[in-house]
This record gives sequence, C-alpha cells and structure tokens, in this order.
Amino acid sequence: MVLPRGPHFVSVRGGIMRRKLIVLAAILCSLAYAKEPKAYQTGKLLQMDSVACGVDEKDAKSVAGEMLGTDSGHKKTHELLCQEYVLQTDRVIYRIRPKDEKHPVLLPIGERTQFRLEKDKMLLRVEGLVDREHVYLVVSMTPRGDDKAASTLRLNHLQ
Repeated sequence: MVLPRGPHFVSVRGGIMRRKLIVLAAILCSLAYAKEPKAYQTGKLLQMDSVACGVDEKDAKSVAGEMLGTDSGHKKTHELLCQEYVLQTDRVIYRIRPKDEKHPVLLPIGERTQFRLEKDKMLLRVEGLVDREHVYLVVSMTPRGDDKAASTLRLNHLQ
C-alpha cells in the first residue's frame, strides 16, 4: 500500500521495516556497551617517597654569548624527583609511580584505595578524593609475608 505524502510517496511497509531496523540497531548497540562492571581490588597507601627518576640538563650557551665568546661550556644539571607510593593489599605490596610526571596527583597516605590492573598500568581511585581514576605505573611487586602463618609455625615448634 502506498500513501501519498506531499510530492513523494511513502510505502507503509518500508516505514515499518525501517523502524524495526532502527530499534534492532539500538538494542545491539546497547548490548555491545553493556559490559560487566569493572572489578576493583582494595589496598592501603602506606607511604610516599621521592625517588630519582632522571636528570634535567640545561645548556648555558646562548647565541649572543657564542658570538661574543663570553659563554662558558658548562651545563646546568639537576636531578628530577618523582613520587613513588607503596600500596599494600592482602597479598601483594606494590611500588607505583604516576604515569603523568608533569602533573602528579598528591595522594593521601593511610587512606584506603580501590584499583584495577589493566595491561601494564594501575588505575587507582582514592576514597574521598575526586571520583576519577588516576593512571600509575607499577615499579615493583613484592609478595606480602603472612604473619599469622609464621606465628603459628613458631608456636608449634616451641611445643
């Protein structure tokens, strides 16, 4: 059945099929974006250290100084320091550094954090801070010693 509509004719059957196709596409798109919620681990920030992470060099030469011969050949160097945090979980102790070295976020020590590992980086959220993930690089991982098991072994040994 074809209905006249202005200077063009529209097929009722084609309009219904187009609507079904649009609804089906919307459902498929929503299913594609419906992923499982990201699983976060929890930990506690124990300490922050300033560690050497490079050297910044500035050349003391200038164009005018070279032409006049007044420049010395000295370079100004100073050591760059980066923030390195110790994050303790139930099983592992992580040493992490911010990926963005120019604009690092200062994290509160002693606070609980939520994090997830994604490929080679750690995405960290601190409770009470802005509800945003900050990207950190994992410098080292150390398994945490189980104090309860060690104390039980000592007690059994003494008996």
